[in-house]
Amino acid sequence: MPYREIASLLAIVLTFVAFYPYICAIRTGAVRPHIFSWYIWAVTTFIVFFAQLKGGAGVGAWPIGVSALVTLFIAVLAYRRRADVSITRLDWLFFVMALSSLPLWFWTEDPRWAVVILTTVDLLGFAPTVRKAYADPYSESIVFFGLFTGRNLCVILALEHYSVTTAMFPVAIGTVCVLMMVMLALRRRQLLR
Repeated sequence: MPYREIASLLAIVLTFVAFYPYICAIRTGAVRPHIFSWYIWAVTTFIVFFAQLKGGAGVGAWPIGVSALVTLFIAVLAYRRRADVSITRLDWLFFVMALSSLPLWFWTEDPRWAVVILTTVDLLGFAPTVRKAYADPYSESIVFFGLFTGRNLCVILALEHYSVTTAMFPVAIGTVCVLMMVMLALRRRQLLR
């Protein structure tokens, strides 16, 4: 099995390994995800998956597609569990921006612009979660973000073609996951003092 397929399979496994305890933690109430962040991430991840396929990502796109499905499941689970349901005007703006990428892709016939917009929106979609996690750093899992850092590294290794369209999203999300781990660790240490 060529290394790209192995990296893609490893990324998919890491996706499930990362999400499983997170889903269990949602069910027990230990983690209270921000619902709207997860809906935004589901929409953006689905669109990025299709854009990556169009851009030639090949097997490197499959973990993103799997992640989109699981992300949507988490959004629905969070809603059913009545997690953090505070939705601001800014949250709605991020959601509308995510949807705006579709007409841009259609008009330009270039998936790169959709990925640029969606990556930006996805990163902005972290804002409600960052706000919540800063106030309550124990409401999010450092291990979860660590696993996703590794998952995104595997996605990058699995790409069959490297371009802005195929690589921007996993590079950006992996970087934000590292920053989230650092922020959570620092805030937890501050609260212990």
